[in-house]
Amino acid sequence: MDLPKTKEELYGTYYLKADLIMLCKRNDLPASGSKEDLLEYISSFIQNKSIVKKKAKQKSTAHHFEPSLNNIIDKYYSNDEKHRAFFKKHIGDQFKFNVQFMNWMEENKGERTYKDAIEIYKQIAADKKSQKKTVIGKQFEYNQYTRDFFADNPTRSKEDCIACWNYKKTQFGNHIYEKSDLAVLEKNYE
Repeated sequence: MDLPKTKEELYGTYYLKADLIMLCKRNDLPASGSKEDLLEYISSFIQNKSIVKKKAKQKSTAHHFEPSLNNIIDKYYSNDEKHRAFFKKHIGDQFKFNVQFMNWMEENKGERTYKDAIEIYKQIAADKKSQKKTVIGKQFEYNQYTRDFFADNPTRSKEDCIACWNYKKTQFGNHIYEKSDLAVLEKNYE
């Protein structure tokens, strides 16, 4: 895989995180962080700008914290099995970490209580039941594409969606679902 020549080419091409890591390693760039971090490093390199390495979040290995309802959310909070067990105990077996809740926890650690977190989780769950759509982060292009595909084509199969996505991700530019993507299915059925 070759290094893109321009920032536009970099952002207009779909890359797996593993591809970005490989490009970073080949060019002696930092190779850890989120997909967005890796894209920033490569973009700066292409534009001959200085590369500012993102600081990794520090976790304490010797930190022993037990969540309880009235405790402030631990500043070292992570979505681990200890927290999953705590939330399942207080919310029930239907508890699952979701992006909106995980983001809220990250933004409120060290400030709000676990009791507040449980209320927020219940509110998020109620919003989902009332059909309010959560925002999908731009690093999850496939998830957004899938949501948009099925919103426009509720009777189509998962295989149809995957075929359209596999076509779309090879195209230069945005990787957002468009009705015209269905043309690839006509070619597949011929």
